[in-house]
Amino acid sequence: MTVRESDLIDKIDRAFRRRGEVSPEVRLGMGDDAALFRPRASHEMILTCDWFLEGTHFLQEEQPPDSLGWKCLARAVSDIAAMGGVPRCFLLSLALPDSHTGRWLDEFLAGLRRASRKFGCVLAGGDTTRRREISMNVTVVGDVPTGRAVVRSGAGPGELIYVSGRLGEAELGLAVLRQSRRRGNPKNLLTKKHLYPEPRLALGQWVREKRLASSMMDLSDGLSSDLWRLCAASGVGARLESRTLPRLQNADMARKHGLDPLRLALHGGDDYELLFTVPLRKRKLLPRAFQGIPLTPIGTITKQSKLVLRDENGREQLLTAGGWDPFRKSGA
Repeated sequence: MTVRESDLIDKIDRAFRRRGEVSPEVRLGMGDDAALFRPRASHEMILTCDWFLEGTHFLQEEQPPDSLGWKCLARAVSDIAAMGGVPRCFLLSLALPDSHTGRWLDEFLAGLRRASRKFGCVLAGGDTTRRREISMNVTVVGDVPTGRAVVRSGAGPGELIYVSGRLGEAELGLAVLRQSRRRGNPKNLLTKKHLYPEPRLALGQWVREKRLASSMMDLSDGLSSDLWRLCAASGVGARLESRTLPRLQNADMARKHGLDPLRLALHGGDDYELLFTVPLRKRKLLPRAFQGIPLTPIGTITKQSKLVLRDENGREQLLTAGGWDPFRKSGA
């Protein structure tokens, strides 16, 4: 069957338009040369984009099409959450082979539509083309009250380092998928965080509204890599406490798959939790959990520009970035 690009665009448009998803900020969406976006008064825009490539970020045989639709938007929306912002709309650039313009695309769009509704982020346009491997690029537009965005560069010595949720769950889910050699089941709790991550939008907005964090970012590539980036932006270092890291509840399952829970917590990617720093004077304002999501102090910001991990016996060792890096050579 011959597929025209106009047919593909109409299919995507119908999938969203018939559900009535609208946004007052998007004055003109799909169907013209470009979208028109009207920012809210007293707010500044947040812009972010994210690649999601077959063979680099996912394998078709592991992930259901609807999870790819969900995750390609969730990954980009997590960047909005990391600044305490509100997502408003997104652009989707999609490249795929002719063989995936039927049922596969229907399921992909169903997952993308669910994510769009869940995150309150409407489709405003994008682009399509044909390609042997599937490629997606999502650009999200959000906003935040002017001057109130929480950025990476505000951490200071003596401040506490917090993370949300538990670390390493998504990496464990990936290992379970790869060792089972079957496509992921949406009902499997072990793989849910890898297949259907939930950006911490409400938490990011609450932290920003209460002015609790001096810096913040999301954990997409792993704690050891992302904390390095936050420290570099702030010109500081950090000391992590191994005993306080919020590891997997199901540690036995990790070991069954040949994985160490501590290494997963330090280096596992795709968690999309929030990493933020809090001045000591505001520590008592932080609850142990927010809407059921644990908030855990895991260390302290230091003056020295290095990362140190202290174990249960008080021994310290330098912590190097060991998370996801698309440019790292295999085995490096």
